[in-house]
Amino acid sequence: MTSVPRLLWGPAALAWLLVAIPVAGLVVRVDWPNFLGLVTTPSALAALRLSLETGLATMVLCLVLGGPLAVVLARSSLPGLPFVRSVVLLPLVLPPVVGGLTLLFLFGRTGPVGGFLDREFGITIPFSTTAVVLAQTFVAMPFLVVSLEGALRTAGQRYEAVAATLGASPATTLWRVTVPVVLPGLMSGSVLAFARALGEFGATITFAGSLEGTTRTLPLFIYLESESDLDGAVAMSLVLVVVAILVIVVSRTRDLR
Repeated sequence: MTSVPRLLWGPAALAWLLVAIPVAGLVVRVDWPNFLGLVTTPSALAALRLSLETGLATMVLCLVLGGPLAVVLARSSLPGLPFVRSVVLLPLVLPPVVGGLTLLFLFGRTGPVGGFLDREFGITIPFSTTAVVLAQTFVAMPFLVVSLEGALRTAGQRYEAVAATLGASPATTLWRVTVPVVLPGLMSGSVLAFARALGEFGATITFAGSLEGTTRTLPLFIYLESESDLDGAVAMSLVLVVVAILVIVVSRTRDLR
């Protein structure tokens, strides 16, 4: 194994401490004697349940839409792919509030899609649970696309070429060869998308609002609690941190295996 240069240990330690110390401060600040009561209030449980439900729905939507997109980016040779990829990665650098505004302008009652759905079917998307899922998908899908595209490029196309020479159709090759080969990357990207959905705030509050039981996810609940009940906000923040850590550990463990 190649040794790490000594000059890198100092910056590496500072980088780790920059993340670890605030989390440790959160643990110290928690009102431990009342912790259980703070995290089991009806409002807190409703926010946690909504976050988990919408996070899972977002993960499924990212798989259904982002999976094929990653395959197209990694395997096709269509012109303009660099531009397509840059648009896909845009939510990674855009402020989430901007993403929420774009969704609101698109799916709002005066928007091209939202206006059509409202006129023809009476469907209103903004400030609903569907809006939460769309907002979370907007910010989370790049995580799955990047992970899966990287796994596809790392795996190469040699197994797919062998399957093609044996007479397998493109669809059969995809399901019988490509998906099993990149399954760790697919799982890792899905879990990361779920984790990102759990922590989404800006796009959600802009596009979906904060209605208890309908659109008030855990990050929105923590923000509101911080203005009236700081102990409750800190306790639920720790819950969110623990869930995120568990998700990342599971993701990394499966990836390494």
